[in-house]
Amino acid sequence: MSDSDKPVDDDALADEWAAALAEQDSTDEDEVQAAPLENLSDHGTPFAAENSPNMEVILDIPVTLSMEVGSTNISIRNLLQLNQGSVIELDRLAGEPLDVLVNGTLIAHGEVVVVNEKFGIRLTDVISPTERIRKLG
Repeated sequence: MSDSDKPVDDDALADEWAAALAEQDSTDEDEVQAAPLENLSDHGTPFAAENSPNMEVILDIPVTLSMEVGSTNISIRNLLQLNQGSVIELDRLAGEPLDVLVNGTLIAHGEVVVVNEKFGIRLTDVISPTERIRKLG
């Protein structure tokens, strides 16, 4: 049986990712501590638990998470001329962090990691809840 035919064990896969990310975390950058969702107000500040809304109702709502390597503008003429092997220059420098977007809103920056031949992203900078709310308005 090949590796692709084996059933996926979610716990084992999660453990592999955690181990790989821990290995790659060789920097001494300050870790960002996220407050639990139920303890955040609309402005990203903690408040008393007795005043907190029931956040359980929104925790299972699916969102679209995407990573943006870069972008460019291209004319339709040049777009139609693209074929296998074409190279498109993007607006980012090599080694520059990727943007992590949720439903089109920037929430973090990160770098690409590879675990068991699959791509992932290690978050290097998370936008504060206050800043995210400010950008929405």
